[in-house]
Amino acid sequence: MGTSDETQRSPSVTAIPSSQGSTTRTPAYLGSSLRINGEITGGEDLKVDGKIEGPISLPEHRLTVGSGAQVNGKIVAREIVVYGEVKGNLRGRDRVEIKKEGSVVGELTTARIMIEDGAHVKAAIEIERGSIQVRTDPDALLTLAEKDFKLKSIRAAGSSQ
Repeated sequence: MGTSDETQRSPSVTAIPSSQGSTTRTPAYLGSSLRINGEITGGEDLKVDGKIEGPISLPEHRLTVGSGAQVNGKIVAREIVVYGEVKGNLRGRDRVEIKKEGSVVGELTTARIMIEDGAHVKAAIEIERGSIQVRTDPDALLTLAEKDFKLKSIRAAGSSQ
């Protein structure tokens, strides 16, 4: 049977809606009584309410820094949502959100950012436009236009018969 130590270590899990589509993802959870000194890497969404000293790397996933959390280290994730306190550089590939209770001191790099009124931010912010795929090659644009025109011509010919 499990000991009380095993019970304390097993993470609580809470379902939150995904920001993409209608599926629900269940993030891993580090509770408020946990203190971690070291690197955290992973392949799933994560919510942190404890104290973390060290880098967090979830390049394809979402990190939520809970209202009671304190993170001191670099963060790399697809999405970063901050309700608590972060000291370190943040790199959110898709977006970074800093809620009104949140505090960030460091450098932010992201494609989109949202900072609520009341949030504390002392940071250099860089918005990456390269995350958005835009075709500027004239030959590629011409090829796409020709394909679109041919498709429209075929549809028009088919509907007139």
